[in-house]
Amino acid sequence: MYLEFEEMPEDARIWIYQANRKLNSNEISMVEDRLKQFCQNWNTHGTLMPTSFTILNDQILVLAVDESNLGASGCSIDSSVRVLSEIESELGLNLRDQGKVSIKKSEEEIQVLPALGIKTALAESKISADKEVINPRIQTKRELQRLWIPISESWLNKYFPN
Repeated sequence: MYLEFEEMPEDARIWIYQANRKLNSNEISMVEDRLKQFCQNWNTHGTLMPTSFTILNDQILVLAVDESNLGASGCSIDSSVRVLSEIESELGLNLRDQGKVSIKKSEEEIQVLPALGIKTALAESKISADKEVINPRIQTKRELQRLWIPISESWLNKYFPN
């Protein structure tokens, strides 16, 4: 059962997927159509769940499920991963790979870097401590207000030279 994202309760569970690049307007329309269709039928053990999604900065997909009456099951989560995999394939995107870090360079620009090279980039001052990074700890819609946190408050802080 699809709901507008604004209608989702603040304690709705969310999953964040970072695209490796910005989506253009045609791609955003396609993703919105596909995810709306998916959310209308997203269920756990045959029972429809109140679900939604949003796309932030033309690059970050957020899926949401209201688990107040019925939690998402492993099978239902697998079905969301399948639709994301199809979107990745069709658009040549990297959404599901957790081995990347998104850094907010400006309000309009997000830099996506492989996690394996991030320690070196920080040590060589290729990324400044005043930038923001996606907070990987958020799990609810309420916490989206802290989607971006300063690098100095993130797990990346340990890599800065003293």
